[in-house]
Amino acid sequence: MFNFMAKMLPHLRYSVNRYSPIQRFYFLHFAPLSSSSKAVKSNSENAKNGDSFTVSYLVNKCRFTPERALSASNYMKIEEAGKPDAVLLFLKNQGFTKSQISNIVKRFPPVLVCDPQKTLLPKIEFFKSSGFTLEQLTAILNGSPSTFKRSLENQVVPTFNFLNNFIGSTEKIVNVARRCTHIFGVDVEASIGPNIQLLKDVGVPESKIIKLLIHQPRAFVIDKEKFRDIVEEVQGMGFNPLRYKFLLAVHAFRAMSKETWEKKMEAYKKCGFSEAEIFKAFEKNPWCIMVSTGKILAMIDLLFNKMGFERSVFLNRPVIISLSLEKRVIPRCLVYQDLLAKGLINEGFRLANMLEASEKKFLEKYIACHEKEAPHLLKLYTEKLALLH
Repeated sequence: MFNFMAKMLPHLRYSVNRYSPIQRFYFLHFAPLSSSSKAVKSNSENAKNGDSFTVSYLVNKCRFTPERALSASNYMKIEEAGKPDAVLLFLKNQGFTKSQISNIVKRFPPVLVCDPQKTLLPKIEFFKSSGFTLEQLTAILNGSPSTFKRSLENQVVPTFNFLNNFIGSTEKIVNVARRCTHIFGVDVEASIGPNIQLLKDVGVPESKIIKLLIHQPRAFVIDKEKFRDIVEEVQGMGFNPLRYKFLLAVHAFRAMSKETWEKKMEAYKKCGFSEAEIFKAFEKNPWCIMVSTGKILAMIDLLFNKMGFERSVFLNRPVIISLSLEKRVIPRCLVYQDLLAKGLINEGFRLANMLEASEKKFLEKYIACHEKEAPHLLKLYTEKLALLH
């Protein structure tokens, strides 16, 4: 069973790299700079190329850093202030806040050279007529600003209709757009549609497909043949298509490159786990392999080396690795140590139960019930949370 990766790893090459800061700047996707030297060329060099006004406008009017302005000037030209000023005023009049406008411009600078009436207004009017509130409208365009440059007829409308028919909620469409900023540039009929149908064909309930689409829309944006290969591999591993873990496994292989998978395997092996044990944990909960290598090492060091967890805890409850280190594990371990020191729990107490408990249950079961014996616990816990945030 564990030889599946010999066949699986080539398929992982299809996936895109994990989200990185540079991906936030859509305009860089068309022709990224080939070297850092281009990103730091001087204003005088830009002046020779006629870009000095663009750089000056972005720095002075839009608060770009000089480096970011220089990069943007390679893909757009501002010849005079009239057009970008009109765009900024238009967005303000449409109800976008100052911070939203700043975010849109920084993530998609070409919006500044769009025609407000011919290019921007039709999209805004379409979303309004489709039932989006002003708050939802600004959220979707703030989260996916490249939508302003998409063809309304050929891209925006078909994508909206597809999502609306399948998930049936403007709020959910907003969530999809926030998580996949280029969603309105995707040919949904050619990619997302067939991939959804494939999942239905192998027995995945539609409700679970909708859940994945809302929370991980990028998982569906892939060539249908490559997506089929991944689904078949997940089937071959024995995942049950009726359970959400099936889709999490698909998402994991879709999101990771071969190199990323190997690094995470090595991280677990450094901590003493065998390949067979890692696969066993992955089959129980795919999230354990989707966290960063840094988090894997930090979490295992804390829980196993410092808190005394047994290896069986990871094998039986691998979801623990995916919990937030700062927001949950460290503060709760501090409470655990305090309770143990005061004799309010014994060493046989299962820390894993405390870590997996909901926030409400944790406060009730492990802090409020000990208010008389340890009135400082709540303060200790909240102060640690605040410090780590």
